[in-house]
Amino acid sequence: MPVVVLLCALVFDLLFLTNAALDYSGPRGVDFELLPGIFAMAACALWARRRAAVAAAAGSVALVFFTFFIHYLHAPAYSSVLPYLSITEVVAGVELVYYAARRARPGVAFAMITALVVGALTSVFGRSPYGHLTDTSLVQAMLFGVVLLGTAVLIGTAGRTRTGPREQRLRRIRRLNELVRGQWPMIGLLAFALLVEFAFTYGSGARGFPILLCSLAAAVIAVLSPRRPAAAVLGVAGVLMLSTLVTPFLRLGTDYQLLGGVAAAQVVAGLGVVINLVRAVPLARAWTRIATLSAVVAVAAVVNSVRTHTPQLQMRPEALSPLAIIAVLLLGIAIAIGLFLRSRDSERSQVMKSAVTDAQTAERMALARELHDVVAHHVTGIVVQAQAARMVGEKTPQLAVDAMGRIEDAGVEALAAMRRLVRSMRGDAPSGSTEFSEQATTDLAADLKRLVESGSHGVPTSLSLDLPPDLPHEVGRSALRLIQESLTNVGKHAAGVTEALVRAEVVGKELHIRVMDDGREQVDRPAGGSGGYGLVGMRERVALLHGRLTTGRGPDGGWRVEAWLPLEANGDEDE
Repeated sequence: MPVVVLLCALVFDLLFLTNAALDYSGPRGVDFELLPGIFAMAACALWARRRAAVAAAAGSVALVFFTFFIHYLHAPAYSSVLPYLSITEVVAGVELVYYAARRARPGVAFAMITALVVGALTSVFGRSPYGHLTDTSLVQAMLFGVVLLGTAVLIGTAGRTRTGPREQRLRRIRRLNELVRGQWPMIGLLAFALLVEFAFTYGSGARGFPILLCSLAAAVIAVLSPRRPAAAVLGVAGVLMLSTLVTPFLRLGTDYQLLGGVAAAQVVAGLGVVINLVRAVPLARAWTRIATLSAVVAVAAVVNSVRTHTPQLQMRPEALSPLAIIAVLLLGIAIAIGLFLRSRDSERSQVMKSAVTDAQTAERMALARELHDVVAHHVTGIVVQAQAARMVGEKTPQLAVDAMGRIEDAGVEALAAMRRLVRSMRGDAPSGSTEFSEQATTDLAADLKRLVESGSHGVPTSLSLDLPPDLPHEVGRSALRLIQESLTNVGKHAAGVTEALVRAEVVGKELHIRVMDDGREQVDRPAGGSGGYGLVGMRERVALLHGRLTTGRGPDGGWRVEAWLPLEANGDEDE
């Protein structure tokens, strides 16, 4: 997200400076002299992802250096949120503060943030063509500067707080990823709209600050709307009503108005919550809340179409017709997108359920055939021989001894059949299979140690086990296959990997498996290609045991596979 916001700000500055440099106001091309400082701050913000303290120090030096550069070359610095600082410089400065507060040691972070504040103040005052600021500009600079600084420090400090076990933090990160996943178009539009509103807020003075706060609140509600979409629509409607009521008293003109009297970010937020509502709730249940939001937008358009500069308030009907058409068009587009996403989610869910059901049915049928045709045959022979031995044992002991030998042979054959059954259920030639991979004992710990010691995946692997001796065999067999496939994928797909970690432990009534590595995604196609069936097979195995499986990038990079396999039947098996 910081990179996306920074790139949006950089694109905005490039377009703005190009237009200013090529117009006929002043010397042509002189505005391009601001670009070195803008690119330098953007580079420092990107560098802060790896070296936060060093990048913050470089950013403060860049602000001071390019302030002298601009001052002595008489380059026309333009103002955005802060006087005489471009949008990119403001965004980069906020990100430098955020990364310093999050990743640097407290003392170093305080020093670097102080240096950034000094550099920003030097730029604000040093780039002024008259060497000083007006009272209004000074108040604006202090107000917005304190808000941006405090917000960046608070968010960065909250990000470095480590409360609770590691599993709890990972669950929070996964929830955040699930929340943001799929909403990148809306988040990008919100970021761009908020950047534009920041620029308008500076031009209107402190009077535009209430509307900016309303836009920020609407954007946050829109991003969080997938959790509670119905409540989010009412929340955005309330923010829009508040913004509508205060706008006429702020005398902001038409800079904030995209649809009637509604600010740009609030329009995007309204469209986003409608899309998420229609996606999660049937349209027959969602129309009341959509109508409420539409009524608030209509009220905003009517209220802001009143001419306040005349002694008597007058309506402007000629302005309402096009606004109504635009509003209905945007609402229809939002509903159509929501219905499309709802249909796609339903289709994906049905495909996944059908695939899992088919895999379960196929494996159950294969198991039933093997048990009936092979194993039951040998077990039946054992039972018959045992009955015969019991009947003749008292009269002819020698016949009983001979029967015991035949029972032993049948048992050996039954055991061999069971092993063949296990091998057939594991597949004739699974990915990365070896002679060992097709054999499974009743000791999962020993099997995992042999798997790691064999090193067939080619990656040094650490093993951490906490397993009971009475682990169910079907659970242990599935766990061994999951770990083997995960390590095979590490060796096949991870680039630059130096170590893998395998952990298996019993937590409550579940076997918890975790396989992690420190590699990165491979750019080139792996040798031999990738069939794409590895993860599908893992999900099928976990689904057959009614367990859970999660895969994806870890918070520190690398790939992570986690599975939870129940140790006991959950009572929903087929009869």
